[in-house]
Amino acid sequence: MSPAPPGGFEPPAYPYDRLEEAHRTASAHDGGVVDLSIGTPGDPPPPAVLAALSDTDDSRGAARGYPPSIGTAELRQAICRWTEDRLGAAISPDAVAVCVGTKEFVATTPQWMKLRYPGRDTVLYPAISYPTYEMGAILAGLRAVPVPVDEHWRIDLSAVSESDAARAVMLWVNTPGNPAGGLDDLVGAAEWGRAHGVPVFSDECYAEYTWDGPPRTILGKGDGGGSRGVIAVHSLSKRSNLAGARLGWYAGDPDLVHYLREVRKHAGLMVPGPVQRVGVAALADAAHVTAQRQRYRERLERAAAILDGVGAPSPLPAGGFYLWVPVPSGDEWRFTDWLARAGGVLVSPGTFYGQAGAGHVRVAVVAPLAALDLVERRLAAAGPYRPD
Repeated sequence: MSPAPPGGFEPPAYPYDRLEEAHRTASAHDGGVVDLSIGTPGDPPPPAVLAALSDTDDSRGAARGYPPSIGTAELRQAICRWTEDRLGAAISPDAVAVCVGTKEFVATTPQWMKLRYPGRDTVLYPAISYPTYEMGAILAGLRAVPVPVDEHWRIDLSAVSESDAARAVMLWVNTPGNPAGGLDDLVGAAEWGRAHGVPVFSDECYAEYTWDGPPRTILGKGDGGGSRGVIAVHSLSKRSNLAGARLGWYAGDPDLVHYLREVRKHAGLMVPGPVQRVGVAALADAAHVTAQRQRYRERLERAAAILDGVGAPSPLPAGGFYLWVPVPSGDEWRFTDWLARAGGVLVSPGTFYGQAGAGHVRVAVVAPLAALDLVERRLAAAGPYRPD
């Protein structure tokens, strides 16, 4: 492979690729690795979704024709119904469009916003957060500026300098937050964005797993501005265990949605037609989400008790299905390696989510209770974690 020319971009190592050695160590256990590092759903989609996935009737041309880039009318109407029923926000189908999973949207949107605001060069995002917020800015050739979080893992917008605000093409907020489970003040974020002329993109893909109160959205919140200047981003990956289908959506400010819809058409970004049909079925069913909420809550409590037993107490999150665990002695890589060696379990070091995440590990409770029981037995045999 030809090396990059001097000053050329070299992609950094993908965070989870750095866990290969720990994965090998954990896999050596009898029974294999229990992988709690990546938040990939491990539970089945609901029966109605499986039925829609297996539907081979293409009388409407969902498979053989190009699907609408913005989403079918049926899917966008289903999104509007879900948004009003679950989040209490009324939106128009004209202010909604789909994306090929929200990771794609997070990674590509900064370049479209850079074109929209040619005099600006900055993306703002939480200092402890999903790594693609930063990488999306880097891939667009923009400044990635982390914004500090407070003691409750909420973004602290008072820490943004006026110069950074003036240069920002967008601000990311994330509620419930990945990895720490904090709940941002979305009313305050909308007001801050409007006051500074900065579009606010609110990643709400864990909304159904909000534990402290009802699910939150930035839509229709704040100083009476409704959806002006804000976009909410949602996904079926976590809600309906459909990460492999790659279906998300964005909704909010009609002007911003229209702009992004048109740009994305030119880029050829389309969710496959059969997957859009599946999305309608998933959004119409709330029972499977209730069942999944119960699974994740039980696993969070179980995993927290296991970690407490080895001397690493972990508070339960305000939302999401991750434990954000303070590491005894503060060395997150050493603790990650010990968990792999002693418990056959793989977790993520906190620095995957920004340098401010040092001293923590993230535990994704995506494995069943039986797998957590296996981890507990292994760790009980190893005894408490001793960092020295």
